[in-house]
Amino acid sequence: MWNGNIIEIATSIAAWIIIVVLAIRIYKKQLEQPKTWKTIIVILIGLFSFSINWDVFDTLVQIAILPLGVWILYAFLNRKDGLWEKYRYYAWLGFWSNFIFLSTALIAIPINYFVYPENEPRTYISNVENASIIAIHPSAKEHMVVKENLQKPIHNLKTKTFFSNEWYNETYMEAGADKRKERFPYLLINTLPKWGSGLGAAIYIEKDGKGLLIATPKKQYYFQSDESLIEEGK
Repeated sequence: MWNGNIIEIATSIAAWIIIVVLAIRIYKKQLEQPKTWKTIIVILIGLFSFSINWDVFDTLVQIAILPLGVWILYAFLNRKDGLWEKYRYYAWLGFWSNFIFLSTALIAIPINYFVYPENEPRTYISNVENASIIAIHPSAKEHMVVKENLQKPIHNLKTKTFFSNEWYNETYMEAGADKRKERFPYLLINTLPKWGSGLGAAIYIEKDGKGLLIATPKKQYYFQSDESLIEEGK
């Protein structure tokens, strides 16, 4: 099963293609051409840098600040005459490649937003062919199963406010654990997210079968349906 984000992988490949093209252009312009494998190593070392993290629409990207790899290469290659001059362009290409990766990562963010919108249930529940539920709390009713035609109500889910004072009081403020109410006693399993999204989430079903809570590592999304997503099994 595919588990990676196809857009991020594609933009990373594009970044490497750009780097290779630039390296080839540098190589062809040199009168004294170094060994290919050495230029590859120099570029990879040149990538090493002191970076800061930047959060862009819940996506963490890195901005290179100091060319640590270039400094290391200079200290090592400058010991021999002409060696630094031969490889310095590849060293700096390695450092500036950080910005090539940054650019492609920034390009991937809006594409991901439109192709895999995080606030739509179909992004996380694209395939329900083998969907089923399991009870995760004693309050769950026995012998409940997902409806056969689950795809239709999934696509008609509406975004709703999840947290409310009433829910909080029922869940946390009731005296004694035995009196607390579990709002989502069912877990929806064996579903597949939209192909190429690489998204993973835990999907909980509300006790009345009409609410759906999608919990990702970053956020939680709550949706409601006009009809129940589950029914009593035969």
